[in-house]
Amino acid sequence: MNPVARELRERIAREGAVDGRVIKVDRFLNHMVDPLLIDRLAAELAGRFAGHRIDKIITAESSGIMIAQAMARLLRVPFIYAKKKRPLTMTEFYAASSFSFTKQESTTLYVSREVLRPGELLLFADDFFAVGSTCKAIEQIIEQAGATLVGTAVIINKSDRRDIEAILTLEEL
Repeated sequence: MNPVARELRERIAREGAVDGRVIKVDRFLNHMVDPLLIDRLAAELAGRFAGHRIDKIITAESSGIMIAQAMARLLRVPFIYAKKKRPLTMTEFYAASSFSFTKQESTTLYVSREVLRPGELLLFADDFFAVGSTCKAIEQIIEQAGATLVGTAVIINKSDRRDIEAILTLEEL
């Protein structure tokens, strides 16, 4: 286990909790955020994609924003976050439905056609990968745009999928 993964696991043990498939990280990742930890996690994940051509990073509002922004800064690309509410200023958009495992509710994600263009190469970044609903919605939006998903990077992968770059998996917790 690399040092960043070890640090995250120790932090969850000390300040969080694991209850089955629910991982509580409110004190340092997705409610109150430790920006130095985010920077270390982002460096680890961004490093795994350093050799890939990536035009933009994409995530979903709101918990994925911190890791996506930090990774985007390191990879020197912009990032997009899919919005959960469509503002009046967003007249042309891509949209797809997503179900939140943690919140137990469905929501529609929106991305303006102004910020996502055909042919672009995107990296999806998020805090968790649970059942894949958010990732599936992002994939649908990318497909609607005529763009390409080049990879998925998350802080914690709670699924059985091994094609996702993650700092930790549920089994490691």
